[in-house]
Amino acid sequence: MFDVGFSELVLIAVVALLVLGPERLPGAARTVGALLRRARASFESVKSEVERELRDEELKRALKDLPQPSETLRSLAEPIEREAGAITESLKSADDAARR
Repeated sequence: MFDVGFSELVLIAVVALLVLGPERLPGAARTVGALLRRARASFESVKSEVERELRDEELKRALKDLPQPSETLRSLAEPIEREAGAITESLKSADDAARR
């Protein structure tokens, strides 16, 4: 992200010590640390949300590209439905015969 070396960090610490003084420097460091944590957490949250949206879009695109049920499947279902109807009719006739 940023290319900050050790010498730059030491320079920033010395300037902060001179500007803020030894009494306020620890509180300022804690505040800066908390702000950086919040910024990093917000960034990670946005990043995960974008990744989730991209994954959802990929899934939608993949589902859209799947072939729709074809006439072959429908033609296979028709004989099964006829057989089920014939079985139902035979069971009804057997039930009627048993009741007599």
